Amino acid sequence: MAAKDRKTALIDHLKHAILTLELEPGSDLDEVALGEAFELSRTPVREVFRQLDGLGFVELRDNRGARVAALSHTTLRDFFLAAPMIYAAILRLAARNARPAQIEALKAAQAQFREALRTGVAAERALANNRFHEITGEMAGNIYLLPSFQRLLIDHARIGMSFYRPRTSQMVQNLDTARHHHDLIIAAIEVGDEDRAAELAEDHWALSRDQIELFVMPAALDAPLGEITRKTSA
Repeated sequence: MAAKDRKTALIDHLKHAILTLELEPGSDLDEVALGEAFELSRTPVREVFRQLDGLGFVELRDNRGARVAALSHTTLRDFFLAAPMIYAAILRLAARNARPAQIEALKAAQAQFREALRTGVAAERALANNRFHEITGEMAGNIYLLPSFQRLLIDHARIGMSFYRPRTSQMVQNLDTARHHHDLIIAAIEVGDEDRAAELAEDHWALSRDQIELFVMPAALDAPLGEITRKTSA
């Protein structure tokens, strides 16, 4: 495998591990171990870290190496406040700007999401949902809004892992409602109904809002996110 392909493989590995909490928020990244695992020298590994830092997956610290992007109390409060506004703006622009090929891609992502709900584990469901919303961001095509949306999706995937581990009948129903919302979002985008798309963004956000609120309470943040996630899904 060429070095370029090994770098791509490392990027994909780190993104997957971060989004699914395999790597905990705030945990240090072992540059040497990752280089050995992917047969890369320190320079390309550091290039990967810089790329992921720019996307919001990783944080680079002077003289302390790289770590997985943390989820502080301030970060979570900002997330909670910004998410509904950003989702609504993205879907409004998606309905305005979506191209036919993108709509087909969104329908394909929805098919994968349906399958993940039927057969997948929490990580597969979260990743399928993440891909669906990534495409809506591509549809929106706004160079100012997209970076914020991409950063939002990273934290939403991590915080929302408990949403995809249903433990009650209501949580199971919420998953089915999320699937239905996706279908309605596709329909609104397909006909260019901006107001309906923005309205659906609010409804869709409300599904996971109550669970996400658990993460912005100061007492909850005394524990690592993985522990919090396990508690909220118990």
